[in-house]
Amino acid sequence: MSQCKHVAIIMDGNGRWAERRSHCRTWGHIRGSSVVSEIVEEADSLGINALTLYSFSTENWGRPTKEVSTLFKLLKKFLLRERQRVIKNNIRFKVMGDYQDLPSQTIQIICDLEEVTENNKGLKLTIAFGYGGRSELVSSVNNWIASNPGKMISQKNINNLLLVPDLGDVDLLIRTGGDQRISNFLLWQIAYAELWFTKTSWPNFTKDEFRGIVNKAIGRERRFGTVDANTSLDHSVGLAKKNKNIFLENREGINNE
Repeated sequence: MSQCKHVAIIMDGNGRWAERRSHCRTWGHIRGSSVVSEIVEEADSLGINALTLYSFSTENWGRPTKEVSTLFKLLKKFLLRERQRVIKNNIRFKVMGDYQDLPSQTIQIICDLEEVTENNKGLKLTIAFGYGGRSELVSSVNNWIASNPGKMISQKNINNLLLVPDLGDVDLLIRTGGDQRISNFLLWQIAYAELWFTKTSWPNFTKDEFRGIVNKAIGRERRFGTVDANTSLDHSVGLAKKNKNIFLENREGINNE
């Protein structure tokens, strides 16, 4: 079983890949969409629990109309093409974000696949479409305020109010295409994620490169704010609380040394 329980990918570089080949940007998205199935299959074979793919951000509405329309159509084609494979492989499928402006038929396809796979126990495949990290956090806090007026909010409360709370923290964030930015993606969930930026454009991204990145990330020492390697963020938080209490109990003696 992979130590990377949750992997998130910013699938970038489609448009530039196409332009370098004297094609329109939409051609890059078409080629890039064919890569998704291979990476999903590899993530499943590696024993990864959750794979979250950044497909369309709230800021992507600023792109040319033709490009946006193509992304909408590609999502629909992907859902129709992969439906049986998702069900057969026990994958739980979800779309996170504001996708209500999609064509009604596509929305229905999404809802249907989410419902059919909601009890599946395999890979948790999530497509972030119409998604923005800041919007997710604002929505979470506003929902808390509406339901708990006057009460303080905790980290646990925010975790429980995220769009897909059971995904947990991201262990590894990969961005293809050469840029080294987070681009408003899973801002809360990537607090302690390993970050990996590759120059490979998404249409050229292969399962071999994906596997290599995951294996290298597993080899990185994760300390979660401590000095020595730690098994998880929860373990690190527990250790920090314990050591803080010990320090406070002995503070006077320490200060007099």
